[in-house]
Amino acid sequence: MALLKVKFDQKRRVKLAQGLWLLNWFSVLAGILLFSLGLFLKIELRKRSEVMDNSESHFVPNSLISMGVLAFVFNSLAGKICYDALDPAKFSTWKPWLKPYLAVCLLFHAALLLVALCCFLLQGSLETTLEQGLRNGMKYYRDTDTPGRCFMKKTMDLLQIEFRCCGNNGFRDWFEIQWISNRYLDFASKEVKDRIKSNVDGRYLVDGVPFSCCNPSSPRPCIQHQLTNNSAHYSYDHQTEELNLWLVGCRAALLGYYGSLMSSMGAATLLVWLLEVAITVGLQYLHTALESAAEDPEGESTGWLLEKSLSDTWRAFLVSLKSLGKSNQVEAEGADAGPAPEAG
Repeated sequence: MALLKVKFDQKRRVKLAQGLWLLNWFSVLAGILLFSLGLFLKIELRKRSEVMDNSESHFVPNSLISMGVLAFVFNSLAGKICYDALDPAKFSTWKPWLKPYLAVCLLFHAALLLVALCCFLLQGSLETTLEQGLRNGMKYYRDTDTPGRCFMKKTMDLLQIEFRCCGNNGFRDWFEIQWISNRYLDFASKEVKDRIKSNVDGRYLVDGVPFSCCNPSSPRPCIQHQLTNNSAHYSYDHQTEELNLWLVGCRAALLGYYGSLMSSMGAATLLVWLLEVAITVGLQYLHTALESAAEDPEGESTGWLLEKSLSDTWRAFLVSLKSLGKSNQVEAEGADAGPAPEAG
């Protein structure tokens, strides 16, 4: 027994074909939107690739770009099918291809849903990528004379200014690394010698931060050196001077920015997925309604979602999988046995 049967007359079939044609062109625009969103996210990630530890974060934009291209192709083809459905002579050329096409559409829907879920689920891996990448960026901040790293100071400064952040988790991260190049240190100075000798790694560590950590909204000139020494500055208490520096770490700032982008794109992808599912359901009804009206194109016909019930369809699918597996096994055994010996 067919599942979700619907009666159609000629007028309803025409309206269904016209409505699906219009929806398919909306989906073509949605495919262009997905492609554009993926391209925009890829560009945004590449802008700050220096502070990202690996390329796994590009899986989402690459997937969105691919899904956008596929949506454009599939829906352009489906729009042509719906347009030709109004002419029985033209539609007859599509009939042998409709079932395989609908099967491919189901695979496309599964992939599109997976991409939408990845937009939400892969934000955790992005956090790990940013944490390690920012740590490396801060580590190489001082290497302005080293080929391949001379750009890192500019990258980190622009990042902290644009996102109003400081350090990886906070401004105190700068206290744990030497971010001032040896080129600008006076090694004859007693203060420099004492600071280098004060830690086992021989680094010049200070309780200061780069200028890009300064908050322009601060009512006083920025204090970026001797941040923990209250006596070094007039009317200063480092535990209460919240306006002096950006307190948010760059990892949290970037994660919030990219997280909001990916969540918005995931929601948009889910909407496109719903539209694609609706179009495929409509195509199935149009296909079955036109098939049952083959003998009387102007009379009533019946369209359905599945030819059999859901349980029967699932059992038939399992049987087809088993038969496919057995046929592959027989072919493999025949290949192993080799050619039969000739009679003497």
